[in-house]
Amino acid sequence: MRFLNKFIFLPLVLFSSNNSKAQANPTAVKNALVIAENNRSKLENVEQLLVVYNYQPENYSAIFVALEKKDKNWVLKFDPVEVGIGKNGFASPADKREGDGKSPTGVFRLGKLFSYEKQLNTLLENQQTTAEDKWIDDPNSEDYNTYIKGPTTAKSYENLLLKNDAYKYCMVVEYNTNPILKGKGSAIFFHLGIKKPYFTAGCVAIDEENMKSIVNWLDPKLNPSIIMGNFTVLNNGL
Repeated sequence: MRFLNKFIFLPLVLFSSNNSKAQANPTAVKNALVIAENNRSKLENVEQLLVVYNYQPENYSAIFVALEKKDKNWVLKFDPVEVGIGKNGFASPADKREGDGKSPTGVFRLGKLFSYEKQLNTLLENQQTTAEDKWIDDPNSEDYNTYIKGPTTAKSYENLLLKNDAYKYCMVVEYNTNPILKGKGSAIFFHLGIKKPYFTAGCVAIDEENMKSIVNWLDPKLNPSIIMGNFTVLNNGL
């Protein structure tokens, strides 16, 4: 993933760039900017934004664009890339359910980063993952959709230290965290995709090279957030 030193202002005009990927897919960038503009009221305090959208709600392949706000205008930060979402696509707003295989639709704060690595080049709150780390996805548990270290009485949970590298970088997407509604979905993360085609149980999955660039870039002081959903839904405003 390469940094782009160019500003993009609304109305939607793509300025010249030597970046072939960005020029090869101007529609992806334009649509991300449209999404950001049409959801302006929900992004007032957001200065770093990950935009994830698809064109067919049930499709698990989505477009990822990273934007940063400069002088009240959105700056294209990275080349658009393909990412994986829930195997059944995006849930409609407010329709997300535990176990539906869909990613939630909405604007969500990006939270703590869990990583297998001891030291990271990041400003994000982070901790090294151990075998004791879990995320509870049992809707009947009092700890539903929360992080737990050590033993738990929950009947179902996600181990954050896996045998593969999917959670080598695992960033919490603050969906259904405040308040927590039982059965509305849990353990929504932004993590690594292991083998293409990427698809998940509801998370967003990206390749490691791009993830590292994002982790190095994000700054909690800039209220990093993610807006995700079907393009038509996001285009109409949440």
